[in-house]
Amino acid sequence: MFLVTEDWYFVSHRLELAVAARAAGYDVVVATRVDRHGDRITDAGFTLRPVAFNRGGLNPLEEFRTLMRLARLYRQEAPDIVHHVALKPVLYGSLVARIIGIRNVVNALGGLGYVFSSTGLRAKILRGIIKPVLKFALGGKNFRLIVQNSDDRERVVSGGLADAGSIRLIRGAGVDPAAYRQVAVASEMPLVILPARLLREKGVGEFVEAAQLLREQGIKARFALVGKPDPANPASVSQSEIDAWVAKGIVENWGWQEDMPSIFAQAQIVCLPSYHEGLPKSLLEAAASGCAMVATDIPGCRQIVQHGVTGWLVPVQDAQALASALQQAIEQPGLREQYGGSARALIAQEFSMDRVAREMIAVYEELRA
Repeated sequence: MFLVTEDWYFVSHRLELAVAARAAGYDVVVATRVDRHGDRITDAGFTLRPVAFNRGGLNPLEEFRTLMRLARLYRQEAPDIVHHVALKPVLYGSLVARIIGIRNVVNALGGLGYVFSSTGLRAKILRGIIKPVLKFALGGKNFRLIVQNSDDRERVVSGGLADAGSIRLIRGAGVDPAAYRQVAVASEMPLVILPARLLREKGVGEFVEAAQLLREQGIKARFALVGKPDPANPASVSQSEIDAWVAKGIVENWGWQEDMPSIFAQAQIVCLPSYHEGLPKSLLEAAASGCAMVATDIPGCRQIVQHGVTGWLVPVQDAQALASALQQAIEQPGLREQYGGSARALIAQEFSMDRVAREMIAVYEELRA
């Protein structure tokens, strides 16, 4: 059973893994908040169990009710293995699993996120509360923690959150290279996209500032935000901010897009100036599409964007350096093509969905042994 906060996230990041698990002989149940993608999940042949998750919720009574609903669900389904994805499902699901005796638990963290990376007062308070609970939640005997890069593994171990022997490194959600068309390099007005939830910690502000700097210098390119705000996340930008940027002609706002392969096929350059990542699927998809990439030099991003090989890396929160790298990418179509070809080869060799699925199913089999 997969426990995921949002149905769209399961479809985007775990659907192919669930298909592979079923092919390996597992019955698959998906527990998630159902919004627009319930039919996608049931049409794929999986059992769907709606769960009323509030990712940003802090009301103690409502959160207790969520725990009780999960406890009932876990007793009803009695899964051989439960796979929790992201921080809140990891916390709540692991606590419930330990209390009611679900033996085999996989906890997947795509990055340590806002609570562990922000320096704000709210995040510091939450961190103080969550760390001891997370340590307890990750400490089950037959529990495995999946991280996406070695830096996060070291942070988890050094922080005393989990034993090194329980951690498995699986790099990202994987991607099917055949599902992505290689981008056309030639363009008089290259398109630069930032594909992500529109959070400050995704570097949206730096992206907009860099676009404005290049516009003032007369650099010819289009800049587009591909995603939407996430009001449940304290780091979300507001719709009014986005509207103001669009009104000034700095960026285009494409909003949420279902067909991302077609979006990447239109873009010459993909930019992700994020402050922290696990291993971003948007960059996996960009690389599979043969796009040139510009990203921040952080764990997760640097596994895909290899400076001078598959793209450009810049310091975090440095709009000037970001603008300089984007200018190089915009003005050198031949280099973009070279980097894009190298990126596609890297995906095929190291980040394919087949490889990720094999590694994940090996963890399931390890737990059942």
